[in-house]
Amino acid sequence: MSTHMLWRGALGPLTLALAVTGADAQAQTVTDIVVTHSGMGQPQLASREHFTGVARVFPMFAAAATSGARPSGGIVSFDAGARTAWHTHPRGQTLIVTAGVGRVQRWGAPPEEIRQGDVVWIAPGVKHWHGAARITAMTHVALSEAVDGKVVEWQEQVTDAEYAESVGRGGAATSTSGTVVAGAEPSAAQRLMGDIAPKLAQLTDSVLFGDVWARSGLSARDRSLATVSALIAMNRPDQLRSHLTLALQNGVTPEELIEVITQLAFYTGWPNAVGAVGIARQVFEETRALPRKMP
Repeated sequence: MSTHMLWRGALGPLTLALAVTGADAQAQTVTDIVVTHSGMGQPQLASREHFTGVARVFPMFAAAATSGARPSGGIVSFDAGARTAWHTHPRGQTLIVTAGVGRVQRWGAPPEEIRQGDVVWIAPGVKHWHGAARITAMTHVALSEAVDGKVVEWQEQVTDAEYAESVGRGGAATSTSGTVVAGAEPSAAQRLMGDIAPKLAQLTDSVLFGDVWARSGLSARDRSLATVSALIAMNRPDQLRSHLTLALQNGVTPEELIEVITQLAFYTGWPNAVGAVGIARQVFEETRALPRKMP
């Protein structure tokens, strides 16, 4: 018998064992991967006991929870004016803002504005709250770990006075459910038509901005760019004015907005572009967001 055949005979069982072990490992790996696809499941309304205003929570790590793992978290979408109660986390919390503008505040410290792309770390045991700005919705991913099965210690609600102080005083805004959120300014839709067409104003807030604008398919910034472009093309100056302001809030720079207008001049006509420039100038002056000079 040749040496080659002897090695084949000796290594055959080992090769087979390794192959079986590899297959088992691969099967185990596939079994232990749980993918929750976009659109699976429905967000739940946040508890009124621990939230003020309207917020929706999409739980994460359901599979991990059943196996005893410590990660916990969810995707939380706040309507304008909505916020959590004061609370702490035993192992701290990480917030990843995915859309809109919001606030986070530590007990005894001034609030901080948070925007899309910001990452917030709250240390263990720190009393705090977080939520949306007064006229802009906000969505974030919230991540924390459990200690003895508990991830949060809820405390008292953030009062209307505390919230108003954090965002600036204003009137009352209508949430997507139609309820009034005290301490927040009216939405653009409420100011425009809330007195004469309250249902249409509510649908604008709840369906257009509360549902369509809260979808994860586009970021708030990209959605603003698409909306501004469409309004320039259709020559809708009144709507364009408010959406240019919203675009600035959503992180679009004045330079980018001017570039959009310049590009669209070749596709939608010079009059539309020139009119859009005049509106942009007014919005920039009002918001003090004048662009740098561009070539």
